[in-house]
Amino acid sequence: MSRFYPKFDKYIPSDVQGKKAERSYIAHFKVSATKATVASTTGIHAAVTSTASPSVVTTGITQPSVPRNITATAGGTATDIKAIQVVIEGTNYAGETITETLPAFTVDTAGTVTGSKAFKTITKITIPAHDGTGATTAIGFGEKLGLPYKLAHNTVLASYLDNTKESTAPVVTIDSANLEGNTIDLNSSLNSKVVDAYLIV
Repeated sequence: MSRFYPKFDKYIPSDVQGKKAERSYIAHFKVSATKATVASTTGIHAAVTSTASPSVVTTGITQPSVPRNITATAGGTATDIKAIQVVIEGTNYAGETITETLPAFTVDTAGTVTGSKAFKTITKITIPAHDGTGATTAIGFGEKLGLPYKLAHNTVLASYLDNTKESTAPVVTIDSANLEGNTIDLNSSLNSKVVDAYLIV
């Protein structure tokens, strides 16, 4: 099958002479059941125990099965947890190099922070030192699935989980300049069931 380029030949005439309308197409975005897995706080890397200096992780990384957002979870001794920000490096849906600094943890509080960019691969994780060696940091992935389009508007028409239409619209984040900023987050939690979305491109 030859590749289709919707951005070419993209104007159609109207009933007003000299006035053209932009042609659009319906795209079917699909994530298989084996790839639409349950979000996991340790899905990328198991908990790393804090040391006196930053931890740089480049091995033992499990890649996400599909481009999706990244999470970091602080655990261990709560009083050792510092408001650090984990830095994730990797690639987006198109294989382009990207970096994201995740939100800061809350001091002395175990919990998870959520990234917004969709990573296809993770190549490096930098974890600054906490306030004590009793703190740990695990890296996982969340509910936001990366879209393979740079969208200027939210054009998602409908979404389905396990072939059932979602009654509540998904949360769609758009970015017309950066591919990794385009994500879809279904109202239902992902659970290793097929995901379908229909959008205008």
